[in-house]
Amino acid sequence: MLRKFRALTAWMAAACCLWSGQAFAQDSLADPAGSGVLVAAVNWLQGTLLGTVATVVAVIAVASVGFLMLTGRINWRYGATVILGCFILFGAASIVAGIQSTASLAN
Repeated sequence: MLRKFRALTAWMAAACCLWSGQAFAQDSLADPAGSGVLVAAVNWLQGTLLGTVATVVAVIAVASVGFLMLTGRINWRYGATVILGCFILFGAASIVAGIQSTASLAN
């Protein structure tokens, strides 16, 4: 079993090395042809996830989880997970921008 795993790992590493040239060839930031519908759908999804309704739901979730944490009815770890999830959801654009700027500095 271990021998098969090592062989599979070596094969995957070789495949990644061979295909990395194709990944660098597609380094353009322009949208590919025919992707207008997909871009519109992703923009709609982003607007839905970060819009007014999502903000209201997140505020209610943080307030209710905070109240439950203060009264001792919920585990602190679960409460912190909910609050951290809201930070990640609403800070996703900043997180991705930071990763992209770090990746561009490496090139």
